[in-house]
Amino acid sequence: MVNKFWFEARNINCFKDGFRVIKDLNLKIAYSENVILIGPNGSGKSSLIEVINRNIYPVITNESKLKIFNKELINLWELRKRISTVNNDIKNRINPNLKIIDVILSGLYGRYCYIQNKSEKDISKVEKIMKNMNISNLSNKKFSYLSDGEKQISIIARALIKTPDILILDEPIANLDYKSKYFVIDKIDELSKLDTKILCVTHNISMITKIYDRVIMLKGGEIIADGNQNKVINSENLNKLYGIDIEIIKNNGLWTINRLSK
Repeated sequence: MVNKFWFEARNINCFKDGFRVIKDLNLKIAYSENVILIGPNGSGKSSLIEVINRNIYPVITNESKLKIFNKELINLWELRKRISTVNNDIKNRINPNLKIIDVILSGLYGRYCYIQNKSEKDISKVEKIMKNMNISNLSNKKFSYLSDGEKQISIIARALIKTPDILILDEPIANLDYKSKYFVIDKIDELSKLDTKILCVTHNISMITKIYDRVIMLKGGEIIADGNQNKVINSENLNKLYGIDIEIIKNNGLWTINRLSK
């Protein structure tokens, strides 16, 4: 029987600088689902990404288990090929003078600079991903000339060029203005037609759109709620998550929150 989970964790604990950042984590994520992980700053979201990417390792006990793509030990080269992660660090590494076609192409080679010996096959892959994401109009623009939203979508396209199984988006709308924020949200929603599945990590509830099959709330390194968004997104859970009295509103498919009291 083919294992349906790409990530499996049982009783996982992780420490950074002497602090426990992941506490008794029990979590399975299926190949078939788009998942959004939401929590305040310092909740353990980034640490969980590091666990998935094998940048930090859990404490090993007889009761714990961690499998990624059904393997307890996985080759990092295979892992980097099957999982692409997009974060602000990548955006800051891109040569600002690169044209977008070259920014996306650099993702095939895991580099951040101009690729000289590019083949017609490579160029065709770039053109296809730009067409799928409706950003062909950006092809010959320099990275430095793009809006913040366009830059974010360009590095997402760069991550998708190697057709990973899983795309991890780490705070994809952080520090964006309203226009750029909703531009990025709409573009990410369009990715649901691709075979690649999304794990989005955010503190912003605006990111929770209809493409996500599952919402996981994380606080203090622990899961406090997990399930379908219409079940999980409610005032009680969000009050617990953020520690303030709020109400939740859904309008045109997007969730927003209003603060009720100090």
